Amino acid sequence: MKRFLVTYLVPAAVMADWKKSDPAQRKEAETKMQAEWKKWMTENAKMIVDIGAGVGKTKLVNNQGTSDTKNDIMLYSLVEAESHEAAAKSFERHPHLQIPQSSIEVMEIHSLQGMA
Repeated sequence: MKRFLVTYLVPAAVMADWKKSDPAQRKEAETKMQAEWKKWMTENAKMIVDIGAGVGKTKLVNNQGTSDTKNDIMLYSLVEAESHEAAAKSFERHPHLQIPQSSIEVMEIHSLQGMA
């Protein structure tokens, strides 16, 4: 089995608009999505290596130092699958994709030779 890093993305502007929406409607939508997410995870439990977590503020580190930055990554997880295509296909109907302009990226993880 191959391992894959999965990132769940939502544009920052979409998240900002979401936070401005009616709290009652937002709570209802969040509850619905959480239930659908749990159902998806139960149906795909065999492939999940690490359920992952949400991510927060981002720091950019380069040869000029460290600075605040933003990206669209909202969550991450680790999964296993026979192939890159199989891993990606399993996310085609993921509840995260109900969020406007959202996407999911699936990247194969390769070990660093001689580093471990």
